[in-house]
Amino acid sequence: MKTRLILLALCLAAPAAHAADDLYAARIARLLKATPLIDGHNDWPEALTDKAKDARWTMDLTRLDPAVYHTDIARLRAGGVGGQFWSVWVSADLPEVQQVQDTVEQIDLAHSFARRYPKDFAFVTTAAQLRAAHKAGRIASMIGVEGGGQIDGSLAVLRAYRDLGASYLTLTHSRTIAWADSATDNPQHDGLTPFGESVVAELNRLGMLVDLSHVSEATMLDALRVSKAPVIFSHSSARALCNTPRNVSDAMLREVAKNGGVVMVNYAPQYVSEARRVWSANRSAEVARYNAPPFGGLYIGDPAAAKAALAAWEKANPEPVVTLSQAADHIDHIAKVAGVDHVGIGSDYDGVGSLPQGLGGVETYPALLAELMRRGWTDRDLAKLAGENVLRVMAAAEKVAAGMTGVDGMDGVDGVRR
Repeated sequence: MKTRLILLALCLAAPAAHAADDLYAARIARLLKATPLIDGHNDWPEALTDKAKDARWTMDLTRLDPAVYHTDIARLRAGGVGGQFWSVWVSADLPEVQQVQDTVEQIDLAHSFARRYPKDFAFVTTAAQLRAAHKAGRIASMIGVEGGGQIDGSLAVLRAYRDLGASYLTLTHSRTIAWADSATDNPQHDGLTPFGESVVAELNRLGMLVDLSHVSEATMLDALRVSKAPVIFSHSSARALCNTPRNVSDAMLREVAKNGGVVMVNYAPQYVSEARRVWSANRSAEVARYNAPPFGGLYIGDPAAAKAALAAWEKANPEPVVTLSQAADHIDHIAKVAGVDHVGIGSDYDGVGSLPQGLGGVETYPALLAELMRRGWTDRDLAKLAGENVLRVMAAAEKVAAGMTGVDGMDGVDGVRR
């Protein structure tokens, strides 16, 4: 009798579940028709450069192997993407002059998306252009330069990037540079140097967004003090839920709210799950224990033994599962602490090796929105998360730039803005 009742309950629940899913799908379709879903950070240009080499200029980008790429045109369409900041990243280990050349090449690759597929992409640099592209049924393409080292210590190079269409500059990447401290390297400046402050001022004058992902908390505070425009974190999550310096503390979330900026949640598992972050650190320590040169490694000179030992460790210490729901937790947390006006999405697609379950590619944004709907998010607040917050920040930066017209940034002989 009990078994029959359970089966009956399941049969009755199934249509209700499908009806709820259909309701969410209809709400999401209406939402994304009215508001462009904007992702603050996708590394597709760098992934194509690294994996496809010269073929990147001519290969068909409509459908790509999902085991290799998180992004292609068909999946962007399936995901309802309305606007994408394409990250232009080059290794901070390269000489800075080489970083400039590689940056320009990736900027050109990002432009090529719209040149080659004009029915799918439109290159834009303003909030109004983004809305117009979305209304016309195209994915608005924008560019973010992901590392202050990529300007080679020159405001002229920064201005050239803006002339080429760049919409934001991430002040550092993984390494501390000559004028700004990184979150994941030893500090040298206690934040920004005077030249670093001039970079922020020049970004304001140019109408480019100041991106504080990857920077130290001292650099965040200095940039917030100097910037006349709202800032962004293009791909960072909540430190209260995952204690990595790449994420944003509650204290800093409140400062971002005062500034009017937006924190765009990153999907990288090691920034979403504290258990996954700790596991990754332990695994790295284990690898170093096996291979530490020149004398400390347990299996120096015996890669087969090191591989077997790591496999045994991984079997005994399985990788924690990270889920879409945990990424949604970060969105909820930032909305609670900073306010719903200050949260967005910055997936880091094609810039990470693994992703949370349920967020495996650019087609999955509707699943994330549906999860938030199940948690009680209103359509109005979801519209802010999806794109309205970013559009507001872009428009504010444009207004600040218009008020600074004629105040040109100049490089002095010592690299300090005059």
